[in-house]
Amino acid sequence: MKKQAVIVGYGGMGAWHHKALQEIGKIDVIGIYDIREEVFEKAAKQNLTIFQNFQAVLESSAEIIIIATPNDSHKDYCISALEAGKHVVCEKPVTLSVKDLEEIIAVSQNSAGIFTVHQNRRWDTDFRIVQKILSENIIDTPYFIESRVNGSSVFLHGWRDFKVNGGGMLYDWGVHLIDQLLLLTPAKVTSVTAHVKSVFSEEVDDNVKLLLGFSDGLSVLVEIATNCFIPFPRWHLSGKAGTAIIDNWEGEGKIIQLLEGSNPTWSNEIVYTAAGPTRTMAPRAKKTVQEVPLPMVEKYDKGFQHNFYSAEHFYSNLVDAINGKEEQFVKEDQILRVLKVIEAAFESAEIQDRILCTI
Repeated sequence: MKKQAVIVGYGGMGAWHHKALQEIGKIDVIGIYDIREEVFEKAAKQNLTIFQNFQAVLESSAEIIIIATPNDSHKDYCISALEAGKHVVCEKPVTLSVKDLEEIIAVSQNSAGIFTVHQNRRWDTDFRIVQKILSENIIDTPYFIESRVNGSSVFLHGWRDFKVNGGGMLYDWGVHLIDQLLLLTPAKVTSVTAHVKSVFSEEVDDNVKLLLGFSDGLSVLVEIATNCFIPFPRWHLSGKAGTAIIDNWEGEGKIIQLLEGSNPTWSNEIVYTAAGPTRTMAPRAKKTVQEVPLPMVEKYDKGFQHNFYSAEHFYSNLVDAINGKEEQFVKEDQILRVLKVIEAAFESAEIQDRILCTI
């Protein structure tokens, strides 16, 4: 028998969760709760029960509560649902402070319900290619990783433009990029340096750069831009044995590897290049390197899988975790770690200095 769910907040993401669950067929959405009357007609057309208050949601037959309201309201809904023994799926970034998230986790540990966060970007094609490059040691040990999302819309949509609702790019996109990066290495984050800009928004960050240092020596640059008209590649990875570039969400790009035993012998003569006379930056002989394709990963097709590929994996795992068949994929300690890095980033931006930490 299918699990039942109620969606709290039937806006853009709430409706997306509903559509995704309709398509993949893992969970039946039986109703919604929203304080905005304008969404009632849309929900009624989907034959959904419209709950008049949150207490009615908690008293319903739904085992799963999906929280898709603005960020500032997540904490109370999560705690109440967990105290009622419900399983909770909360939209990122969960809460606006580490302290609030720790309170949710404390309740969760004494609840019959599972608490998790919808980190859908773990299934992005580009990210899974990066995971494979590193797990297969294709470029040897990485020392620099650059992860960028460059948009050009300039404006922030809806609640994202309001501080009280937990808007801004660190909470909206940073939470995804940081989550991805923390999955790439078991090392601890030891430093956070942030440049957080409000170029167009009057209240929240709309352009961000982070530099994260890790205990294993890895350095990571994270960039989120809303005013970039010549975008960088989605990923750039520097390893001891090569360089990898992933251009876009589709996972296009290439790898240049050093050939074993191909260290060139350099002449004492100056090399004249477009950069002027140089030895250090002189072009490497082509016979010392090779271009190889990016490793293959399962790619979604346009249509259903393009829209709901991540939901199929996320919700399949949730159902199996509830039934005791699998470990929960997005774990509480991972969620907390991401928020600690975001909190350190805001602190770094405020004091205009590096934050030393162990996260």
